[in-house]
Amino acid sequence: MKIGLFIPCYMNELYPGASMATLELLEKQGLDVEYPLEQTCCGQPMANTGCTKDMEELARRFVKLFKKYDYIVGPSGSCVAMVRNNYAQFLAGDPDFEALKVKTFEICEFLHDIIKPESFNVSFPYKVGLHNSCHSHREIGLGAPSEQNTPYFNKLEALLAKVDGIELVKLSRPDECCGFGGTFAITESAISAFMGKDRIADHLNAGAEVITGADLSCLMHMDGLIRREGKPLRMMHIVQILNGEDPHGTSRTRR
Repeated sequence: MKIGLFIPCYMNELYPGASMATLELLEKQGLDVEYPLEQTCCGQPMANTGCTKDMEELARRFVKLFKKYDYIVGPSGSCVAMVRNNYAQFLAGDPDFEALKVKTFEICEFLHDIIKPESFNVSFPYKVGLHNSCHSHREIGLGAPSEQNTPYFNKLEALLAKVDGIELVKLSRPDECCGFGGTFAITESAISAFMGKDRIADHLNAGAEVITGADLSCLMHMDGLIRREGKPLRMMHIVQILNGEDPHGTSRTRR
């Protein structure tokens, strides 16, 4: 099984630690992982701003670069949703795209649905608030949206349950938007910040010490607000917890 590692451009530039944790976590599962150095942006920012020509070029480049792999795995629900759900406006019917979209996974759904590890052999003795990002939760199905009358499930919770010592706190609104929304945070900055502060308050009221999730874009948005106001919370991508890291940057992998 050959895995093509898809690291979103903003994570590559701003969060190399979470990017490396993604690689290490996959390799710990005994997988053969390759990171194509030629990869660039998936095109989501261009799509959000109406630059469809640029988006189409990036979509075709992505498919050309990743089509050779058995699976394409990335640590961002929004970017994976972009590939699976939004490339179709340009590439529907293209045999390479049709084959690629069904083998492109966000890392948590890949671990949960395909690899199914029994344990990660790590501990994380902290109170954790789980942020269920909109794209991850609703577009690619990492959990059951609260507004739908469907049986409850949450793939992120199921993976975190395999971590020793972790305590998931109960939020009053577990899958509400944080307000980031890509360019929405720029065009509607006041509303975006208010929504982010509201989500942070929910985590604080629940007693969380750490906020985690599958989309660092959302975590980045809330982390900026937390740092600005000096709130006692830390942000970590879920892969960093599953990989055995802790909020202070040290390893908690069991030997």
